[in-house]
Amino acid sequence: MSRGLKRALIITGSVISALCVLALTAYFVVTHDWSGAAPVDVSKCTNPYISKTGTPMVSAHRSGGGIAPENTLMAFRNVAESGLDVALFEFDLALTSDDELILLHDETLDRTSDAAEVFGYEGVYPGDHTYSQLRELNMGEGFVNDKGETPYKGLRGEEIPEELRVVRLEDLFDFLDNYGEYRFIMEIKDSGQRGFRAADRIYEVLSERNMLDRAIIGTFHGEVTEYLDKTYPDMLRSASVMEVAALYFYSLLGIDQPEGFYRFVALQIPDEDYVVKLGTTRVVNYAHRHDIAVQYWTINEAEHVLDLAAKGADAIMSDYPDMAIGALSGEG
Repeated sequence: MSRGLKRALIITGSVISALCVLALTAYFVVTHDWSGAAPVDVSKCTNPYISKTGTPMVSAHRSGGGIAPENTLMAFRNVAESGLDVALFEFDLALTSDDELILLHDETLDRTSDAAEVFGYEGVYPGDHTYSQLRELNMGEGFVNDKGETPYKGLRGEEIPEELRVVRLEDLFDFLDNYGEYRFIMEIKDSGQRGFRAADRIYEVLSERNMLDRAIIGTFHGEVTEYLDKTYPDMLRSASVMEVAALYFYSLLGIDQPEGFYRFVALQIPDEDYVVKLGTTRVVNYAHRHDIAVQYWTINEAEHVLDLAAKGADAIMSDYPDMAIGALSGEG
């Protein structure tokens, strides 16, 4: 082997080794919590969604969908009448063909209801049917409890109780008015023009009821986020996917932003489900320094609840709010 070739191989090997080390270092930096910092003081924060008690608020994710059929009045009643100290309800909204906002997590109704049977095909989108048509569905059809039972499967026609039918946003608010003044985390499922119309309808409902300060609106669709900022700047919203990514790297690099830079009031994020680890004290502290609340989904294990609470999380969204409250109170 010539001296030149040997030198070239050595250099190439060194470069590859260095790149591997950098890549491995970057992996551990972005996927682990190395900050080791204590939560920052939030006593001067003005954001009402930032917890100042040292304990995160608990949110019933999909209305407590691990305990009762998700996004149904049955699930809301179950939580509201349980005496649990739930501060927020989390749910998603989709627009029907006649512009009614209904609660639905998935893009289609197939998983949670008997829609495929009722309409005779799979892939039933709410936007293809009227609210009246969707009222024929059993929204408890797909529910499976912790024992593996399906207690509401097979209910049809008049057998379906009111609290297991599709729910409109305004009907939900009327229902919960009987139980207390809750706050809400709501996600717009529709994109494009339908997403814009959903935003219009949400604003109509919230403003008519003087509830604009009681709900944070989120969406995975960037064009809907832009529409919210342009059309309804007084409606509270959470960070978009791109805004979450930018804030994460600003926190990683220690780059603070001036007041007014962030147009959202909350991060509504997972802990570890993305490429980077978002459940870190570094992220929480950075957000709090900018008066932004940090709300984590979907936290369904007591140990996980306590870990995020220790890092300063403001809200825990769980399918099992009873478990989350028990863990935070020391009873879990």
